[in-house]
Amino acid sequence: MHARVAEFAEFAEERHGLAIDPVEFPEEGTPTAADAAEAVDCEIGQIVNSLVFDVGGSPAQGAGEDDGDAVLCLTSGAERVDEAAIAEWTGVDAEDVSMASPDLVREATGWAIGGVPPICHESDLPTLFDPALLEYDIVWAAAGTPTSMWSIAPERLRETADAKVVTFTE
Repeated sequence: MHARVAEFAEFAEERHGLAIDPVEFPEEGTPTAADAAEAVDCEIGQIVNSLVFDVGGSPAQGAGEDDGDAVLCLTSGAERVDEAAIAEWTGVDAEDVSMASPDLVREATGWAIGGVPPICHESDLPTLFDPALLEYDIVWAAAGTPTSMWSIAPERLRETADAKVVTFTE
């Protein structure tokens, strides 16, 4: 098992009492939600994309002072994020919302883009949860690398991530 996947599994157990069973893929990984769905034989909508957005320096609703500019969006692989909806939720102008830089992603989550799990981050990020994920019994998310995933019931994921169910997709 890759060291980062093992680290994530350990964090999930220690912090949330989750005993996860990660699945690892060949070196090329699963760069798209469609690739990930094919790899674990599920619908594309069951793939959880953990996307970090930079909200331009304004604190998000419910965010503490130490949360910085990052907002995590747990999105169904079948959906596309609407940055204007994130702007409305955070109370900033739409032009102040953008995908986070790789540096901000790593600083806020402790993980690199492509392998960001939906939980076990370096900081408590305000987290939005796509209601489309709740349509499934099981969803799949990154387990710390672009070549690993794990499964969980969506409501359990929402609770564990302390995420707010918000419509923020197009």
